[in-house]
Amino acid sequence: MTMPLTARQSEVLACIRGFQRETGLSPTRADLAERMGFQSKNAASDHLRVLARKGYIELYNDRSRGIRLLDAGPDEDELPVVGRVAAGSPVEAVENIETRVPVPSNLFRQRPTYLLRVQGDSMIDAGIFDGDLIAVRKTGEARSGQIVVARMDDEVTVKTLKLNKNSATLLPANENYHPMRVSADELVIEGIFVGLIRDAG
Repeated sequence: MTMPLTARQSEVLACIRGFQRETGLSPTRADLAERMGFQSKNAASDHLRVLARKGYIELYNDRSRGIRLLDAGPDEDELPVVGRVAAGSPVEAVENIETRVPVPSNLFRQRPTYLLRVQGDSMIDAGIFDGDLIAVRKTGEARSGQIVVARMDDEVTVKTLKLNKNSATLLPANENYHPMRVSADELVIEGIFVGLIRDAG
């Protein structure tokens, strides 16, 4: 039985999975340290020992690539974490993906497509803070009152959608910000907010 992981441990596990997909091999401690930005191979070894203790991997210390992933099973999805969004490209485009994180498939009422790292404080009264990971379900349509990921002129924002007759208003949840009114043809809905992950660490 696996034990819960911190956000950082999830990133290390996702890094191992990504390396295996790309190369067909498990990473060495040096590979892992380089990809994760650790100061030393010892830091990578520490994380590997924790992942093994929590039941996610098996270690073979007599081999340099002695890491075997234990199947997470059907109750987990591996979601891409999207960082700063490149102008003009879809939010979940490959060049925007920071890493991938395993997330229990029953964590949210609706299954998300990707996680988006929030920048800014315009939605703090809705409980969404700078640095949070929000779970987003990709869709081009949304109802009035839903929190959406929207694109206008190659800028992506997270706001509450209010639909008007021939336009839409994107409402912040912070009195220091003003609502943004846009015409229907200027607004592109990238997805709807379905939940939030906050790293307690």
